[in-house]
Amino acid sequence: MFERMSSDLMILFKRFGYLLVVVVPAVGVACSWLLVNSPNANFWAFFPILFTFGLVPILDYIVGKDPANPDEEVQVPAMSSEIYYRVLTLMCLPLHLGVMAYAGWAFVNAELSLFAQLGWLMSVGVMGGIIAINIGHELIHKDPKIENWAGGLFLASVTYAGFKVEHVRGHHVHVSTPNDASSSRYNQSVYDFLPKAFLHNFTNAWRLEAERLKRKGKSPLSVYNELIWWYSISGLFALTFFAVFGWMGLLFFVGQSFFASATLEVINYIEHYGLHRRELENGRFERVTPAHSWNSNYLLTNMFLFHLQRHSDHHAYAKRRYQVLRHYEESPQLPGGYAAMFVLALVPPLWKKVMNPRVEAYYQGELDQLFREGRRVNNISAS
Repeated sequence: MFERMSSDLMILFKRFGYLLVVVVPAVGVACSWLLVNSPNANFWAFFPILFTFGLVPILDYIVGKDPANPDEEVQVPAMSSEIYYRVLTLMCLPLHLGVMAYAGWAFVNAELSLFAQLGWLMSVGVMGGIIAINIGHELIHKDPKIENWAGGLFLASVTYAGFKVEHVRGHHVHVSTPNDASSSRYNQSVYDFLPKAFLHNFTNAWRLEAERLKRKGKSPLSVYNELIWWYSISGLFALTFFAVFGWMGLLFFVGQSFFASATLEVINYIEHYGLHRRELENGRFERVTPAHSWNSNYLLTNMFLFHLQRHSDHHAYAKRRYQVLRHYEESPQLPGGYAAMFVLALVPPLWKKVMNPRVEAYYQGELDQLFREGRRVNNISAS
C-alpha cells in the first residue's frame, strides 16, 4: 500500500503514525469497561489477544512494508534532536499506569469465569509487553536520566527490572553467541527457550550489577544497587494493588507481570533465532552487525512498536533513537511482522518448517558451522 511512497513523504507520514501506540491503551480501557458492563464479559477478556494476534497480522499484510530510510547526513541528526519523538514515548508512562490500574479494578469487579480471568491476565500482560517493556526497552538505552529512569519505571511496573541491566550490559554484548540466553538457537523451541531465558536473565542481571559495584568499591547489598531500587518499586506496586483491591489485586499484578515478561521473551526468541556471530581465530566473536538480528519491515507493527522490528539496526547501533532506525535489505528478513511471528513461534513444528530453511539459506555454504554451533551450545547447557 505504501511501498511506492517517496521516502520523504513516508517519514512525514510516520511522524504521526507513531500515535497509533495509543490504540493499545485505548483497547485496554474499552475492554476494562466492557468487562464490568457487558453481558459478554468473557469474550472481552480475550479481545486484546484476538486484536493483537488475529487482526493486526492481517492488517500488516494489507498495509505492507515501509520503504523509508532517513537520510544519514541531514534527516537523522535533525530527527534525533526533535523533542516530539521523546514526548511520545514518555507520555506512554502515565497512560500505561492508568490503564493497568483500571484493568486491575475490572479484574476484581467483573464476573468472569476462571478461564476468562486467565484470559484477562494474558491480555493485560500482552498489552504490558507492547507498552511497558517495549517502550521501556527504548528508554533504557538512552542517556538522559528522565528517559532512562522512565524506562526503569516501565519495567518495574511489570516486575522485570533485571532487563534494564541484563539487556544493556549482557544481551547487547553477547548477542548471537552461546553466552547469551536471550539469543535462541537453531532448532530450539520457544518452550525450551523461555525457562532458560527467565532464569539466566534474572541471575545475570544481579551478577552484572554486583560486578559493576565491586569495580567501584561498593557493596552489592547497598543503596547503590539499582536493582534493589527497581524491585522495591515493583514491591510497592504489588502492595498498592493488594491494599486497594485485596488478594485478587495482588494476583492481578503478579499475573500481568508474568505474561508481560513472557511476551518479551517470546519476542527475544523471534529476534535472533538461529543466528550466530562467527568465532575468530583469536577466540573472540566477530563484532555485532545487522546480520545478527532478524529484521521485519512491516509498517503497521513498526508503528505500534516504535520501530522495534528494525532490530538489525538497533543491535548494530544501540543508542540510535527509534525514529531513525533503518531497514537493511541484506539483513535476514522475517516473513511477517512480530504479531504473526509470535503466533507461529507458539507452534514449534510450524515455526521450524517456516524458519529453519531461512536460517539454512542465510548460512548457505557454512552449514557445518551452524550445526557445530548448535552442538556447542548443547554441550555448554549440559555442563
